[in-house]
Amino acid sequence: MGTRSLTHFIERQTEPSKDKRRKPIVKDTEIVVMYRQYDGYPSGHGIELAEFLADGEMVNGIGLGNKKVFNGMGCLAAQVVAEFKSGPGGIYLHPAGTTDCWEEYDYYVIGDTNAKEIILKCVGYGGKVIFEGTPKEFIEQLEKIEKINK
Repeated sequence: MGTRSLTHFIERQTEPSKDKRRKPIVKDTEIVVMYRQYDGYPSGHGIELAEFLADGEMVNGIGLGNKKVFNGMGCLAAQVVAEFKSGPGGIYLHPAGTTDCWEEYDYYVIGDTNAKEIILKCVGYGGKVIFEGTPKEFIEQLEKIEKINK
């Protein structure tokens, strides 16, 4: 039996408040959930996901160039699925809001096209947040993340 995980793709929209004294208005919308049947632990799926995301840049409109770009969260989610899915089984797509697939880890890929940032969050056993930051920070802190998780 494998270590199951869910990867939630969240589109974040941040708008300034009309009242300058208040915080910006943040709206998160989950667009799709990817279920991975095995290797869902941080040094498996977590690092593979972080490495894939760290190589790219969140954009709003495709320009010229050879670098990897994600043209919004729908594009990012599709590219992640294309990267991880190579045949039958292993990776499955579920509708937004899917939970409780006997997963041991939940990963949240949160993208704000306007801010051009990608946040990766990893939640482990019992809903414990193991990591939240950029994909590059996840890669740099993997050893620490593994220790926190034990």
